[in-house]
Amino acid sequence: MVKNVLLLNPWIYDFSAYDFWNKPVGLLSLASVLRSNGISVHFIDCLDPYHPDSNDDISERMPGRKESGEGKYAKTQILKPPALKDFQRKYNRYGISPTALLNAMASIPRPDLVMVTSMMTYWYPAVFDLISCVREIYPGIPIILGGNYVSLCPDHASLSGADYCLKGAAELSVPPLLKYLFDHDLEFIPDINNLDSYPYPAFDLVNHPVHVPIMTSQGCPYRCTYCASHILNTCFRQRDPIRVVDEIEYWHRRLGVYHFSFYDDAFLINPNQVAIPFLKEIIRRHLSVHFHCPNGLHLREVTPELSLLMFKAGFKTIRFGFETSEMNRQIITGGKVDNKDFMEALLHLKRAGYHDTDIGIYLLCGLPGQHAEEVRDSIHFVHACGARPIIAEYSPIPGTPLWKDAVKFSPFPIADEPLFHNNSLLPCRSSYLTYEMYQSLKALVKKLLQDHST
Repeated sequence: MVKNVLLLNPWIYDFSAYDFWNKPVGLLSLASVLRSNGISVHFIDCLDPYHPDSNDDISERMPGRKESGEGKYAKTQILKPPALKDFQRKYNRYGISPTALLNAMASIPRPDLVMVTSMMTYWYPAVFDLISCVREIYPGIPIILGGNYVSLCPDHASLSGADYCLKGAAELSVPPLLKYLFDHDLEFIPDINNLDSYPYPAFDLVNHPVHVPIMTSQGCPYRCTYCASHILNTCFRQRDPIRVVDEIEYWHRRLGVYHFSFYDDAFLINPNQVAIPFLKEIIRRHLSVHFHCPNGLHLREVTPELSLLMFKAGFKTIRFGFETSEMNRQIITGGKVDNKDFMEALLHLKRAGYHDTDIGIYLLCGLPGQHAEEVRDSIHFVHACGARPIIAEYSPIPGTPLWKDAVKFSPFPIADEPLFHNNSLLPCRSSYLTYEMYQSLKALVKKLLQDHST
């Protein structure tokens, strides 16, 4: 019988990292499923920005956070992995100190099982170090590794030191493993095809929950060539919009949360069935909350009604995936939006009350074979139309339709070393778009925004 489970959210090892309302929703959802089955769950977040970490091995004290919940992580410079030794940039551990982790582990009962999640493929060194630490503190205790990294790079993840690497949805793979390891049957397992059958994620385990991420759907009906959504999710599923509002009101009343983020891949899809009823219900209940959408919304779904409802309901941080103004690339990468859709959506959003700087537009930079001129033209197009261009560096993802081109164009061995998936390295740089050109594009965006504000 399994009685105690420890869930761990790893550090980030990277050249840079910023917390855009990030929380391990999948891990906390699993925590609720386990608790629904009478299992005691403990959660340690190595990225906890509010951890009372006073140890000397943190080179920067926990930085201040914005009221909305976003902000910087504490960081400590660490040695770069050998593969990155030639990059003249500081490499950091983001999150709490190892000493703080050990103290937290010492304060809880010895677990019967440890589960570790993972996110970006190129953050795996932090995952490996965390598993090594767990192995030292809890010898003989089974360690399970799951998350996006495992699903996208299963062979590489097998080198992590975990006893079991589970791809895909944990609610499908964890119950049979618990049966195998402990002869323990879970009486309650949510229906993966009914997102409303899941208990709310265990945000009560989060230290100082200033914000809560909410999921209204899983997956995406589009098949953009650069995106892994269809790999990580077997199909597109949406929740009942009224139940989503119920969850928001629950966390607002219980924990006093005013800020909520959406990391859905397709929040605005089927707006008449989900987004519009959701927004109307938020307004009807007079919930004084704010919403943030850092993941990028679909421009094609934006209408006058939807724009006005978003503005009235409290959508403050709105970001949209446009990717490029180059029409041919719009088609070959998935065809989810074109320039006409973009301009019409901007018109609707501004009439609803949004200003130029409120509307962030993601532009992909560094796609295989992409020229700097294309990115520059897209920046000027977005700015001229009256929105805020945001450069989104392309990260090659195994299994996506664009992966083979990425392997072909990249000067790095991305097929063998996930560290080179890191978008900040511009993994598919070429003579058409060098790192220096990329830096000049970033400077252009900065100058345009500065000129606009003066």
